[in-house]
Formats: sequence, C-alpha cells, structure tokens
Amino acid sequence: MNPFPHYVLISIVVLIIVAVLVFVVIRKKGGKAKALTPLASLAFGFILAGLFFNENRIAGFGLLGIGVILAVTDMVIKMKK
Repeated sequence: MNPFPHYVLISIVVLIIVAVLVFVVIRKKGGKAKALTPLASLAFGFILAGLFFNENRIAGFGLLGIGVILAVTDMVIKMKK
C-alpha cells in the first residue's frame, strides 16, 4: 500500500484548516477581506489541480509549477500598484 495518497489528503485538509483560520483572524481584527484577483484564483486552481493529479507526476508537478508561477506573477503585479 502506497502512503503517498494519504499524505496528499492530509496536506489538503491542513490547507483547508489554515485557510479557515486565516479567514477567522481577518474577520476578528475587523479588517475587510479582500477578494482574490482573477490571476490568484487561477493560480489557486492550478495548485489544487496539481495536488489532485498526483498519479501522473509530470502533470501534477507541471500544474503545481504553473500555479506557483501565476501566484508569483500576481504578487509582483500587486507590489507594483
């Protein structure tokens, strides 16, 4: 039995817990939650797709790489504004 799928499932659950905690902290501080930009949403989708396509390593890592590149591009664009 391969333990790799278990690690992926655990990492997805931890990612969801962290996202919920960040959302709760932002709301408690009275800060206004900012909506994701379209580029950030696309990056998030590619990263999740990369996690789900773990059977085919080339496709999975490729999608993760595209997601990271898009996320970094979104950060650079936001910093310039």
